[in-house]
Amino acid sequence: MSVRRLDPVQPESFAFSAENMAWAKKTIGNYPAGKQASAVIALLWRAQEQNAGWLSKPAMEYVGQMLDMAFIRVYEVATFYTMFQLSPVGRKAHIQVCGTTPCMLRGSEDLKKVCQRRIHHDPHHLSADGNFSWEEAECLGACVNAPMVQIWKDTYEDLTPESFEKLLDDLAAGRSVKPGPQNGRQLSAPEGALTSLTDKSLYNSNRTFKRIEPPPPPPPALAPVVASAAVVAAAPAPAVPANEVAAKKPAAKKAAKKAAPAKTPAKKKT
Repeated sequence: MSVRRLDPVQPESFAFSAENMAWAKKTIGNYPAGKQASAVIALLWRAQEQNAGWLSKPAMEYVGQMLDMAFIRVYEVATFYTMFQLSPVGRKAHIQVCGTTPCMLRGSEDLKKVCQRRIHHDPHHLSADGNFSWEEAECLGACVNAPMVQIWKDTYEDLTPESFEKLLDDLAAGRSVKPGPQNGRQLSAPEGALTSLTDKSLYNSNRTFKRIEPPPPPPPALAPVVASAAVVAAAPAPAVPANEVAAKKPAAKKAAKKAAPAKTPAKKKT
């Protein structure tokens, strides 16, 4: 990821409108005491929407004060997530062109050329009239509809250079545009005719089904039989090797000598 820095030209201040302030307080109230910082992304996004599509330093600090967060923590969030624009963007559209592998293989390089020709050669620059800006973005989550672009909250998919040009013309003229696939297909359905599950009988409500139960599991293995205490007591003692018996005999004799009581001296006859 490239280094993301705040724009060198910043406004003097920022404040939520009355409507956005009411929304912000309600959003903060969704979190328990001491956890208000969890609302930072939502509040930054609302601040960006109010601020013509980009997030200024005063807006970050304003949100930090509302959430009792250190400014550096708010800067970290704003500079990490590419959904936050750190410089002014086009008044009518900021276009994020997906350049990840599926879109690249399906023609995103041609869409970038359209942006370079119609908006500015380099990303993150305003067009001459200030209405458009563009950038290349990583995966925007519509790979099956590649190539695609995101403009504000909406995605426009299945684009060609021609359909993308028309989209820009409509935005420039203020005409309404429809998000989603631009080639007529429904959402992420296959292009063209169906190639699978085409048998209409599969969808007949009169079909009957037979439930097939899996076989029962095998019985558990029997536990090993444990001998009773009486059987263990009756069992003969293990035989002791002869060499061990012979080794024990001298030790037994020594023990017997030590254990014998001392002889009392005999009495002398008078």
